[in-house]
Amino acid sequence: MTALLAPPAVPSDAALSPAAPAPSRLWTPKRVLVTRSAAERPHGQRVLARLEAAGVDAVEVLRGDRLPNLRGDGDRAAFMAAKDTLALVVPAPSKRELQPIPPSADWRVDLAEGCPAHCQYCYLAGSLGGPPITRVFADLDEVLDGLDAYVGRGAVTSGTLERGGEGTTFEASCYTDPLAIEHLTGGLSRMVEHFGTHDWAGPVQLRATTKFDDVAGLLTLPHGGRTRLRFSVNASSVDRRFEGATAKVPGRLRALSAVAAAGYPVGVTIAPIMPVEGWREEYGELLDGIAAAVPVGHDLTVECITHRFTPGSKETLLDWYPRTKLEMDETRRTTKRGKFGSVKHVYPKDTMAELRGWFERELPERLPGARLLYWT
Repeated sequence: MTALLAPPAVPSDAALSPAAPAPSRLWTPKRVLVTRSAAERPHGQRVLARLEAAGVDAVEVLRGDRLPNLRGDGDRAAFMAAKDTLALVVPAPSKRELQPIPPSADWRVDLAEGCPAHCQYCYLAGSLGGPPITRVFADLDEVLDGLDAYVGRGAVTSGTLERGGEGTTFEASCYTDPLAIEHLTGGLSRMVEHFGTHDWAGPVQLRATTKFDDVAGLLTLPHGGRTRLRFSVNASSVDRRFEGATAKVPGRLRALSAVAAAGYPVGVTIAPIMPVEGWREEYGELLDGIAAAVPVGHDLTVECITHRFTPGSKETLLDWYPRTKLEMDETRRTTKRGKFGSVKHVYPKDTMAELRGWFERELPERLPGARLLYWT
């Protein structure tokens, strides 16, 4: 495989500057906690400057590196206070030892953990413990400096027949939505520039997915075609009922169109797919909207993820959103067990086959040339 040591050519800024869609939603935390070590890091100082520029004044720089107790009494007010809190921290050095993240990418690289959105099916409910604050990591420079050691070592895309052309892939949105906090951190932009301009030992790709639409700051970056920006999208009724405090799907599609016009390879993550009433019509309209946003022939990928939940995530989500109408009835699901005994409730075999069959028929028809990376 030929190494990409110089960024591939992309259109000039003059040719790739569509009018950026006005962002429909920007998050302003009500409380910001900054540990001492985070305030001393270069990236931490950049984040503090952006917070000041954004008019966030409830910033508390702590004397040490331990966050105060944020659990509260476990009531709704405590949950909302946590969701409105941003913490700028330096994680343990072990965090810099990257882990594989199948089926998405070779390696998971975290800008942050936590998300300010209110998706009632949030998978972070079963993945992250403690109060749902958004923790931004101030050691981004050190993380980027350590990525060279992982190039060519992955097993999800790197060296595989199906996805080897993507090179070594790094997923930046496993435990956060990086665009949701980009106006406050600038971390995603820094990663895009690093991937686009760094002298790598082989082909690489940064991957990030989002439910937000504030892409103006990304459009003229020297991305070199090495960042794939993906937008998480869904049927209109799922978006309307369950995806609170996000940009709505039409706004995400406008952002998708803008970044495609700026020369980025792009993608859509259709997730979580649910067999809601009229699902064929709603997902058909979604695919047509994606087709209208991305020119035929542009580098477009599709990832399809059906809805699932664990006993732990169900319990947490019902604590967070006690009035949710999200279907989480174990009697209507099939139990899937992981190799370490973990339990996951997925749709029954017949439902999964019906969903998958429809998408595998409709995707080539409505999105010709798009690549389906996986179905799960």
